[in-house]
Amino acid sequence: MKLRFAALAAAAVMAAGPAMADLVVPNLSYRTGPYAANGNQYADGFNDYFTLLNERDGGIGGQKIQVPECETAYNTEKGVECYESTKGNGALVYNPLSTGITYQLIPKVTADGIPMYTPGYGRTSAKDGAVFPWVFNAPANYWDGASVAVKYLLDQNGGSLEGKKIALIYHNSAFGKEPIRTLQELGKKHGFTLTELPVEPPGQEQKSQWLQIRRDKPDYVLMWGWGVMNQAAIQEAANIRFPMENFIGVWWAGGEVDVLPAGAGANGYKSLTFNGVGQDYPYYAQLKQYVVDPGKASQGGPSIGSAVYSRGMYAALVIAEAIRKAQELAGTSEVTPAQVRDGFEALNITEERMAELGLPNFGQPIVLSCANHGGEGQGRVQQWNADTKTWSLVSEFATPDAEVLEPLIQADAQAFAAENSITPATCN
Repeated sequence: MKLRFAALAAAAVMAAGPAMADLVVPNLSYRTGPYAANGNQYADGFNDYFTLLNERDGGIGGQKIQVPECETAYNTEKGVECYESTKGNGALVYNPLSTGITYQLIPKVTADGIPMYTPGYGRTSAKDGAVFPWVFNAPANYWDGASVAVKYLLDQNGGSLEGKKIALIYHNSAFGKEPIRTLQELGKKHGFTLTELPVEPPGQEQKSQWLQIRRDKPDYVLMWGWGVMNQAAIQEAANIRFPMENFIGVWWAGGEVDVLPAGAGANGYKSLTFNGVGQDYPYYAQLKQYVVDPGKASQGGPSIGSAVYSRGMYAALVIAEAIRKAQELAGTSEVTPAQVRDGFEALNITEERMAELGLPNFGQPIVLSCANHGGEGQGRVQQWNADTKTWSLVSEFATPDAEVLEPLIQADAQAFAAENSITPATCN
């Protein structure tokens, strides 16, 4: 079955036939299964950004971008098969949108010399570029998110969480487990107790967890969820009348598809984000002119401007800027994966550059280097208004607690290096 899937995937990509000079950025998407509602939106935002560059600018540096899709169904095995079947077609960089797939691909991209970009997901310690030279996870990682959430709660409580109870309900996978160690350490520092409540994937069934929440009466609930788990959790929280303003999801639990099924019950729910919300940006007018109106939007554009769509678009933007920087450094428009890696390490996406791209004040500046593949890790909080069916930003960007996070990142990266006989690079 594996061979058959890989053969079919390879045939599909070959049929699309990217020209040899084209810039190839595979889209390892998932448009089927329990995560499809979120996966579709991200993939569409990713596709549309590159379509805009092709239609408006003729690509990047005069080279058209090809974005062949391969369906992973959010399945680690299929994700690896998609990687293997597409890497030989000139792939410059991968963005798998799955922590499980990311973990499996780290040794593969390292051996093959192909960069992987995992914004807001994947292995947190990949921020350490000396140990993970081919992996980049700016603008923020899961440990950043956990710290930003705690900083927000500190702000809401006069600077103290002493004696507070926080419950973490999480997808029982590599993804969902990522913030646990960080939250444990932050609990020690700030005096709150942490209750960990795993939910078995895909996550429709979680009544027992919410019964425990009703019984324990935590002051706050944090959620590391994705797909149908988010919808089920928000509905369950509404069912037990948990105060929604005290319920905060990770940025992957902050999409319209997560809150709309609960109707008025979702009002006040919050989530993290590392980018802006809505369509009030010049970028979307350009998208309409060059992509939507000519009928070139991915799947017809059903989710343009949604939270998850915008995050897929943002990922494509960062990849495009890395390719652009690679072309600049190499002095050629026909760049290799190794040159794109160099482009990532030299990234400096300023606020001025974001404004040029039609997205002023959309995200914080991204500055990467040999040692730092994750940037500053800033995040903020958004809140859902069920009446207007919109997200609004309710906090400014906050910087995570480096005092807690940096030792954890270094320890995890060094352990990975030791386990895999990696000699960390020397970064100037």
